[in-house]
Amino acid sequence: MPRDPLADPKPLVRRVYAYVAYRIGHGPDAQDVTSETFARALHYRSSFDPKQGEPIAWLLGIARRCIADARTGGASEVELFDQVAAPGELEAESIERLDLRRAVLALDPRARELIALRYGADLKARQIAELLGERTNTVEVALHRALEQLRVQLEPEGEAARPRAREPSKPRHTTS
Repeated sequence: MPRDPLADPKPLVRRVYAYVAYRIGHGPDAQDVTSETFARALHYRSSFDPKQGEPIAWLLGIARRCIADARTGGASEVELFDQVAAPGELEAESIERLDLRRAVLALDPRARELIALRYGADLKARQIAELLGERTNTVEVALHRALEQLRVQLEPEGEAARPRAREPSKPRHTTS
């Protein structure tokens, strides 16, 4: 009998919600999509195959479909990401969050998805690669490029034109 993918749901709920919130913003919409993800997971729990990956990867696959379904019947990703910051947050933190959201939205859809899987769902590159059916190296390179794009977009104007200080490279050992 395959193991129950929802045997320990508490950490899974947190990671799925974090991923969904990273994609569509925190709040009721993210809660609804997370709830729908687990409702579908309960309904299809017998289809989970531990040989295909970890429960979190299975749940994130379901969450991706729930997000797509929510988009067809609701607000666009831009509208959801452009929500006003929650009351009580400090102004500077709110501005940083909005800047980050806008920078993430400026990325292409694949880069946004990779960033959400890495930092929203807290998956490692290997896990993302398994989920997407890609090579780990491909995911690592794409993540690196997406992070570089974010860094450039988030730099204050004027700093982007300055060359970055390079760290000294380590000597390469060659064998003759």
